[in-house]
Amino acid sequence: MGNHIYNKVSEELVEKFKKIVPGKVYTKDEINKDFFHDEMPIYGEGEPEVVIDVTTTEAISEIMKLCYENNIPVIPRGAGTGLTGAAVAITGGVMLNMTKMNKILAYDYENFVVRVEPGVLLNELAEDALKQGLLYPPDPGEKFATLGGNVSTNAGGMRAVKYGTTRDYVRAMTVVLPTGEIIKLGATVSKTSTGYSLLNLMIGSEGTLGVITELTLKLIPAPKETISLIIPYENLDECIATVPKFFMNHLQPQALEFMEREIVLASERYIGKSVFPKTLEGVDIGAYLLVTFDGDNMEALEEITERASEVVLEAGALDVLVADTPAKKKDAWAARSSFLEAIEAETKLLDECDVVVPVNQIAPYLHYVNEVGKKYDFTVKSFGHAGDGNLHIYACSNDMEIGEFKRQVEEFLTDIYSKASELGGLISGEHGIGYGKMEYLANFSGEVNMRLMRGIKEVFDPKMILNPNKVCYKA
Repeated sequence: MGNHIYNKVSEELVEKFKKIVPGKVYTKDEINKDFFHDEMPIYGEGEPEVVIDVTTTEAISEIMKLCYENNIPVIPRGAGTGLTGAAVAITGGVMLNMTKMNKILAYDYENFVVRVEPGVLLNELAEDALKQGLLYPPDPGEKFATLGGNVSTNAGGMRAVKYGTTRDYVRAMTVVLPTGEIIKLGATVSKTSTGYSLLNLMIGSEGTLGVITELTLKLIPAPKETISLIIPYENLDECIATVPKFFMNHLQPQALEFMEREIVLASERYIGKSVFPKTLEGVDIGAYLLVTFDGDNMEALEEITERASEVVLEAGALDVLVADTPAKKKDAWAARSSFLEAIEAETKLLDECDVVVPVNQIAPYLHYVNEVGKKYDFTVKSFGHAGDGNLHIYACSNDMEIGEFKRQVEEFLTDIYSKASELGGLISGEHGIGYGKMEYLANFSGEVNMRLMRGIKEVFDPKMILNPNKVCYKA
C-alpha cells in the first residue's frame, strides 16, 4: 500500500481506445478543463491523460481490460457535481465520461421499478417518473447530478427523513469490474438473503470497486398533495430542539430542514427574492425549520398541519407560515436548494463537511461547532437535514491566504469530526469520502475497519487501478 506506480497512456493505447469508441476519445488540449476538478476544487485538480465518452457496457469492458493489462488508472465520472474530489484524476490515467449513457430504458409498472443508464440526471428521472404517476424518492440538493453518481455516494437529500437514502431504492445493477468482467448484482425483488450483499458494497463505493453501467431503481406511487411550512424561531437551540417532537407526536414529514439566519439571507440575495420573514412582532428571527408533509388529499394534510403547528408553537416557534400554493412552495424550496450556490457566489475560499449525528444531538453539536469556529479566521455557516441529523457545515473566507486557510480548516474539521464521533455520529452522511476526506476517515474509523475496507478494495481491484487515491486506498 502506498507505493503503487502506474503506467502512462501510450499513443498505441489511445489508438486502441479509438477503435473501440470512434470519435469519442480526447487527449491533451482536446480535454475540457472542467474534467480536472469537481465542485470542491480546494481538494486539488488532476489532469486525465485521456477522456472517453462511453456509451455501452461492452465498450467499457473492453477499455477496462486494456487498462488492467497495461496498469493504467481509470476514473469513472458523472456530472462532476461531487464535493470530495472523488471523480478527479489525481494520478492521471483514463477518465470515463458516463454522462452520455443517459437513457431511461424502461418502466416496469407492475413491479414499481425503472431501468436507467447511469448518466441519467436525477432531475430527468424525477420529472419523467411524475408523468407516470410515480415518485423516485431520493432527493439530493444537486438535482443535476447523475444517478450513477448518486448511487456511488449513496446520496441522501431532503426526503431521506421519510423515505430513506439512495441505497434503499437500488434493486439491481450491471457493473464492469476493473478486470473488464461484467457482472449483474441484485434483482427486481424486495428482499434477499442470498449470500454477501455485493450490491450494497457497490452502493457508496465512489467508483473504487466497479463501473456501474445500468441501474434498476425502485419507485413508489407519487403522493397527490404536498404542503410546506416555514417555521421561524428566535434562536437555533429552540429551533433544533423541536425536531424530535415531530416524531414523538407521530408526525411524518417528507422533509425537515433547518437553516440559520445568515444562510437564508445569502440565499435570498442569490435568488433575488425575499421568502423568509426576518422579524416577527419586534423579535429578530435567528433560525428556521422548513417542513414538508405529503399525502393523498389536502384535507388530511391540513389536519396534519394543525397538529404540527400546535407542537411547534408550544415548543417555542414564533409562528407557522403555510406554503400551500405551488408558487409559495416553489419559492420556499428554491431558497433552500440554492444554499450551496449562494455560499459559492459570495466566497473565495470554501471547505465543508457533512457530518451526521443522532437527531437529539443536533443542538449541542451545532452549539459546539459554532463556539469552536470562533477560534478561527474564517466564517462558519451551517444548514442541513434536521430530520435525519445530517448537517452541512461550511468554512468560508474571502481574505485568508490559501495555505493558512487549509491549515486552520484541517484543525477545525479534525476537532468537529472528533466531537461528532463522541456524540455517536459519523463523518459523512451523503457526500462521501473521495480524496479530500481520506485522512479523516482513517483517523475515525480505526485500524481494523480500514484494513477490512482495503481488503475489499484488493479483492475487487487486484491491481488497484480503479479510482485510486480515494476512500480507503492511497496509491
